[in-house]
Amino acid sequence: MNSGYSKKQLTFWQIWNMSFGFLGIQFGFALQGGHMSRIFQTLGAAKDDIPMLWIAAPLTGLIVQPIIGYMSDRTWHPKLGRRRPFFLVGAVLASVTLFFAPYSSALWMAVGSLWVLDASINISMEPFRALVADKLPENQRSYGFIIQTLIIGIGTWVASKLPFMVKSVMDKMGIVEEAVAGTIPSDVKIAFGIGAFVFIASILVTIFTTDEYPPEDMEAFKAEKDKAGFFDGANQIISNVIGMPKVMQKLGLVQFFSWFAFFTMWSMATPALTEHVFQTPFPEEGAAMYEQALAAFNESANLVGSYMGVYGLSSMLFAFILTFITAKIRINRKLVHLVSLVLGGLGFLIMFFIDDHQYLNLSFALIGFAWGSILSMPYAMLSSSIDERKMGIYMGIFNMFIVIPQILAAIGGVNISYLIFGDQTISTMLLAGTCLIIAGLCNLLITEKEAIR
Repeated sequence: MNSGYSKKQLTFWQIWNMSFGFLGIQFGFALQGGHMSRIFQTLGAAKDDIPMLWIAAPLTGLIVQPIIGYMSDRTWHPKLGRRRPFFLVGAVLASVTLFFAPYSSALWMAVGSLWVLDASINISMEPFRALVADKLPENQRSYGFIIQTLIIGIGTWVASKLPFMVKSVMDKMGIVEEAVAGTIPSDVKIAFGIGAFVFIASILVTIFTTDEYPPEDMEAFKAEKDKAGFFDGANQIISNVIGMPKVMQKLGLVQFFSWFAFFTMWSMATPALTEHVFQTPFPEEGAAMYEQALAAFNESANLVGSYMGVYGLSSMLFAFILTFITAKIRINRKLVHLVSLVLGGLGFLIMFFIDDHQYLNLSFALIGFAWGSILSMPYAMLSSSIDERKMGIYMGIFNMFIVIPQILAAIGGVNISYLIFGDQTISTMLLAGTCLIIAGLCNLLITEKEAIR
C-alpha cells in the first residue's frame, strides 16, 4: 500500500487481533459449505442439480471482489481507515443472512440466501487479505497469512461440527424432533444462528483492536479519489487484469484446479458420502419407511458435517506448526504448497475405498493440509510479487481464479467431469482429488525467487 512507510514488526497477538475477524468469516463459509447442499436437498433439489444451485455464490464473487478491492484501495475513513469499513458492512449483511437462511421455506429462497450470503462474506473477506499485506513488512508476510490460516482452521473445525454438537445437546436434554419432509432440522437453524453471532462479534474485535496506516500524501490521495469515476475504475480493473504479473498467472493456474476441487467437495460431499460411506442416501418422497430413511439421512449428514470439521482442525495444526517455523526462518513456499496439495488430493481419493466412516478422519485430515496451504501460501507468494499500492485491487483480481473454476464447476463441470471416474456420486470425490494433485504439480511452473522464498 504505502511504500513510503517503514512498517513495524508486529507481535503474534497484534497479528492475531488483526486477523481475528476471519473466525467469523470462516464460520459463514463452513456452515455454507457443509450444510447448504443439505438444505437444498431437504427443500427438494435433486443431486445433479446441486452444483448449478451453487452458481450464484462464485458468480457474485467474480463481480464483487475486484470492485471491493478497487474501492478499498481508494477509501479512507477518519475512524475506520481503509479496509475496516468493508469488514463492518459485510459482517452486518452476512450475519443477518446466516440467521435467516435455514428458515427458507422454498428452494428459491435458500438459493437466494446463498447468493446474498456469499456476496456479503466477500465484502468482508477480500479486504482482510489486503490488510495483512498493508500492515506487515515483507519478512512477516508468510507468518501473517499463516496466523490467518490458523484462525480460519479454528473456525472451520468448530462451525462444521456445530449442527452435530447442537443435536447432541438436544438429545441429552430429551428434545426429540421428528423428521418431516421439506423441514430443515432445528439443530441446523440453531447452528446458523450461532454462526451469525460469531461472525459479527469477531469482525468487531478486529475493527476495535487494529489501526491502519493512512495514505502517505492525503491531499494527493483525495485528488486521485475525486478524479476517479465509474468508467475510470472499470478501465483500471480491466487494465490490471490484462497486465497482471506472470507469477500471478502461474498462481492462477494452481488456484483454478485447487478451487475446482474444493467446490466439488462443498457441493457434493454430503450426497456422495451419505450415499457411499453411510449407505443412507436422501430418500425419494413416497418411498417405503420414508420418515425413518429421512431421519437416517439427517443423522449421516450431521456426521459428514462433523467429519468435514476435521479438515479445519488439521489446517489449524498445519498453520500452528508453520507459525513457529516462519517466525524463525524463511520457507520455500512453492515446495510447501506442492506437497500440501498432493496430500489433500490423496485424501479425496481415499474416500472411494472407505467402508468404515471412521476413516473419513484420515481423508479430511489430509485435505486440511491442502486447505491450510491454499489459504496462506498463494497469498504470501502473490503479495511479495506485486505493487503494494495496488494490493487491494490485485487481491480482488486474484480471487477471480477462485470463482471462475467454481462457476465452471457449477454450470456442468462437475456433472460432466466426474463421469470419467464412474457414474456413482462418490466419483465426484475422485474428481476433486485428481484436480488437487494437478494443482500441486502446477507449482513447478513458478520460478520467480521473490514468490518462492
